[in-house]
Amino acid sequence: LGNADAHYNLSIAYAKGEGVEADQTKEIYHLEEAAIAGHPQSRINLGCCEWENERYDWAVKHWIIAANLGYDEAIQALKECYKAGVVSKEEFAAALRAHQAAVDATKSPQREAAE
Repeated sequence: LGNADAHYNLSIAYAKGEGVEADQTKEIYHLEEAAIAGHPQSRINLGCCEWENERYDWAVKHWIIAANLGYDEAIQALKECYKAGVVSKEEFAAALRAHQAAVDATKSPQREAAE
């Protein structure tokens, strides 16, 4: 299994126990595999898992990576971390710049014309 979407979907199945027995270890494994393959929602979910386990630094790292991929939900999570004092102004500003650069990189005249 090398497909990011497949790993992500398996993580959801293991999280919810849909078609398989619920298994958090397998859920995390597949989230990590999807994240390594560049799946931004997997990064968001891993960040949430880390946050729930009070590993705030790891959560922030996952969300920064997702922001660097242009994922809006990551910016919202980092914004809340900034408000709570978990993320510095400089870290949040860097994440915003990287997010915007990723979003800008996906824009093209052909895509805009198709919309």
